[in-house]
Amino acid sequence: MTLKTLMTALALSTASVLNAADPIWVFLGSYANGDDRGITLCKLDRKKGKLEKVKVFGGHRNPAFLAIHPSKKFLYASNEIRDFKGGDAGSITSFSIDSKTGDLTQLNQVSSKGTGPCHITIDAKGKTLLVANYGGGSVASYRIGEDGSLSETVSFIQHEGSSVNERRQEGPHAHSINVDPANKRAYVADLGLDKVLVYKLSKNGRLKPNDPPFAKTEAGGGPRHFNFHPSGKFAYLNLEMTSKVTVFAHDVKTGALKPIQTVSTLPKGFKGNNSTAEIRVHPTGKFVYCSNRGHDSIAVFTINDKTGELTLVEQEPSGGKTPRNFCLDPSGAFLLAANQNSNNVAVFRVDANTGALTPAGSSIESPKPVCVRFVEIK
Repeated sequence: MTLKTLMTALALSTASVLNAADPIWVFLGSYANGDDRGITLCKLDRKKGKLEKVKVFGGHRNPAFLAIHPSKKFLYASNEIRDFKGGDAGSITSFSIDSKTGDLTQLNQVSSKGTGPCHITIDAKGKTLLVANYGGGSVASYRIGEDGSLSETVSFIQHEGSSVNERRQEGPHAHSINVDPANKRAYVADLGLDKVLVYKLSKNGRLKPNDPPFAKTEAGGGPRHFNFHPSGKFAYLNLEMTSKVTVFAHDVKTGALKPIQTVSTLPKGFKGNNSTAEIRVHPTGKFVYCSNRGHDSIAVFTINDKTGELTLVEQEPSGGKTPRNFCLDPSGAFLLAANQNSNNVAVFRVDANTGALTPAGSSIESPKPVCVRFVEIK
């Protein structure tokens, strides 16, 4: 299949999903503890743009970041703690999903092998789960069983080094881990090192350094989250500490990343404290979104389809305080923003032509929400 044919197919498939109007399950990860707090299940009415809370699965410690299995049958939560079973590590919990009711049933729980597991992802085949440990400055991988449960660690890599900010970058802080569209490599944004480290991902789920092994980023920028363009030709990284987004050209053959542009997520003249949190590429590959904590907004950019470079559209208020994670529904028609410090999740409609966001008039209360994930209702 030629690149032109592939892009045409992507455009046709995107056009079809943009017409989706069926309701969809929404799972919220949080920093909430207690029997009545944890992972919250909601339902989004995509005809009305209305979000409603359904139930809470409590009793889980800081189930902050969530990942959905490609089959939509399983959900995984990183428990962002540092004392799992008395050790110096966090944990990852696996659940089965009842797609009719949205109910979660716990399957098993394993050590993340490092403190503060802040980000997890699953490869495209649904065979491997990967975790980035912020506090521990490390990454690990696990095999996923047919029943959705997690194996013990199949690989573990401890990062080493530091960067220019003595307070924030005294050591490694792996902040996210993502797999490329070809399902061959994993990319780790390490805030403490000012690097995106690149690993080869084997069929058995093991990680080993790629050649080249990393791409350097702006000194003192603090790489946080990383997202690929659907074509695989470009990738986008937000720098938490300097409130910027770096655009990379991605060499599909070697895995190398070449920075081609860095832009601010803030309006000119902004004064005050801000840090970026999440970055996402729209399913169509036409837009990029990045959350600002402090300015309390979602920065919206259009993507040049030839160069991958970004042009600012707007900074839309996030509908609350400290927008952490946000997510676009599979149709690309809605964006849900989790506002951690105002304890709410706000719904926005996405303009299919410009990418601009418009409040849908719906917001729900939820304690310390920090992650949003979607699962189709059957």
